[in-house]
Amino acid sequence: MDILAFGVQNDEKPMIERAFAGRHTVRCVDVFLNRDTAPIAADHEIVSVSVNAQLDADVLRTLAAGGTRMIAQRATGFNNIDLEVAAELGMTVARVSHYSPYSVAEFAWTLAMAVNRRVVRAATRTRDFDFRLDGLMGRDLHGRTAGVIGTGKIGECFARIAHGFGMRLLGWDVAENPACTELGMEYREDLPELLAEADLVSLHVPLLPATEHLLDRHGLSVMKDDAILVNTSRGGLIDTGALIAQLKAGRFTGVGLDVYEAEAGLFYLDKSLDVVTDDTLARLMTFSNVLVTSHQAYYTRDATAQIIGTTVGNIDDYLAGRTSENVLVPAGGAAGGTGR
Repeated sequence: MDILAFGVQNDEKPMIERAFAGRHTVRCVDVFLNRDTAPIAADHEIVSVSVNAQLDADVLRTLAAGGTRMIAQRATGFNNIDLEVAAELGMTVARVSHYSPYSVAEFAWTLAMAVNRRVVRAATRTRDFDFRLDGLMGRDLHGRTAGVIGTGKIGECFARIAHGFGMRLLGWDVAENPACTELGMEYREDLPELLAEADLVSLHVPLLPATEHLLDRHGLSVMKDDAILVNTSRGGLIDTGALIAQLKAGRFTGVGLDVYEAEAGLFYLDKSLDVVTDDTLARLMTFSNVLVTSHQAYYTRDATAQIIGTTVGNIDDYLAGRTSENVLVPAGGAAGGTGR
């Protein structure tokens, strides 16, 4: 079977090729799947895509017309895929329902500590042999309150690290995680209540219609003026315009963002020589207390190996006519999945 893999990073290409060796022929390309690139998938029954692929109705119809019958997404989230259209076209869609939660949780803490202790500013200064401490003062997180929004596998890992710091734990989710309550986490039914109490807020929920702009103008406004906000889940969970308004007002100790709601077409690409026309992102970058990274929280050797291994398994299942928890749209079936 010939498989076309879109959006393959240089670091993961040899891992993908090794995983498929002796099983299938895989062609890796670094371009992302969208309306412009969809035609190159012609005559490939199976395509594998990354999280920034655009699989709207037009792209899906182009793929189907070219003979594609299976989409294997190398990610957990699937808000980029029109599942209903995929079902109408009789396409099978599978994702990676879970991989190392430690990769994302640890990176969320990397962002939190970096903005709290002004690590980027300090490193930039010392490269210029400026060893002053002015403006670099952080604060202890021990004894303060961590608000974990979404307490699934990743949220639980984040909470365990917070517990190790000696922090008080608050949680918000549709269902309580017993492992988190054992750590002493107190759940809040009212999200604004958690936001008002927390010194550090970290987002670990999927992007669904019900969670889009979960942190809107009101939610951000009730947070503490000196709070730290971290998002390693999906950019659309935060209303970026409302966040910028809060930052302009001088609020928040630090904001660490590994995701951005309009990241498609930007993240994973070299735009250093281009004129960036996204005024919102450009404005966000001007704040000294904001750290933006390029959706890399998952990007460890361990997690990537698990993602690739699961993708290979999803393809084997499709060819054998099997289904699993990773299948969002079975062959000839209806769209499903919860995004958890």
